[in-house]
Amino acid sequence: MPPEIRVAVTLTQDWHRTPGFTAVAANALAAALADRPDVEVIGVGPGGGPPTRGIAPSVPIARLRLGLPWLYDAWGLTGRPSVSAAVPEVDLVHLTALVPPPRERVPVVATIHDVVSLTTSEQSGRRGARLVARTLARMARRADAVLVPSEVGRVEFVRAGFDPERLAVVPPGVESPEPCTEEHVVLTLDRLGVEPPYVLFVGAAGPRSGLDLLATAMAMLDREELTTVLVGPPGLRFAEPVTSSRVVATGPLPGRDVAALRAGAAVSVMPSRADAFGLPVLEAMAAGTPVVTTTGTAMAEFADGVALIVPAGDPARLASAIAEVVDDPGRAGRMSTAGIERALGYSWQAAAEEVEAVYREVLR
Repeated sequence: MPPEIRVAVTLTQDWHRTPGFTAVAANALAAALADRPDVEVIGVGPGGGPPTRGIAPSVPIARLRLGLPWLYDAWGLTGRPSVSAAVPEVDLVHLTALVPPPRERVPVVATIHDVVSLTTSEQSGRRGARLVARTLARMARRADAVLVPSEVGRVEFVRAGFDPERLAVVPPGVESPEPCTEEHVVLTLDRLGVEPPYVLFVGAAGPRSGLDLLATAMAMLDREELTTVLVGPPGLRFAEPVTSSRVVATGPLPGRDVAALRAGAAVSVMPSRADAFGLPVLEAMAAGTPVVTTTGTAMAEFADGVALIVPAGDPARLASAIAEVVDDPGRAGRMSTAGIERALGYSWQAAAEEVEAVYREVLR
């Protein structure tokens, strides 16, 4: 029998210059949905060339005629072209990026990872904040259901004016990383110029990431033997040379290299001021890396009782927590084991099951 639900899932993030965690999540969810017997998934991408190098969607891809960024502009100005126009006889459209929702002839489900941190002018500039605010308002009106990754996110969305009845909390999944041999870790560190012991940050620039707080915390620690490794988009670095420890900024890296860095890290630090997504902390825990993160975030929600959690915006407490992990190998080992066990509770298969239930409710 053919699948009961045929869904068009947007994967336009795969064509972004720096796809980021949202592309990882969208691709993983699409693949898990495609594995479900009653769901057929067709990915929808923009016109133009292939996805960003290193990104390979595992579901069939239909293409719209407009490329990026013109596609997003057209959606914002006219609501056209519809996603369903690229996929004949589709039952439902699932938007996986915060984009102006196109006008569709079928129900729309949207995944949005954040609200507050995206609408602050400090993060995106006043013009960007206005555009995002308009996009969120349209999404609140047009989406039949909105999927958010955490309870922290659900609260944000209710405050932003979304109907609580149309919100569903669906935590992200996390893949168990491929085992890294000691030789691979050593070779990767040598190639990247990283000398252990090191503190690892994987994320983006911008005020909400707390990168400035990490810089201040490392300056407070003032330990010449500690390296700080920053992994993220091109240009990611401390704004000022405020720490005496070694700093290595790698830029974007393939997953195998990130896995090696996590395997060798003394601690993974995520000092976010605002986060409702939480996937980075799940990936770190799945890799067995001890984690330090901050209160009021999805990262703290997912890592409660497993990571060291400090007040957001407090570099002194952040420095103290980093030192606690680095200076106590026994504690670090216990955190590693507990993190792996916690991460096992978050799978893309479980997320796909919850998303299919939302699809059925919307179609009903």
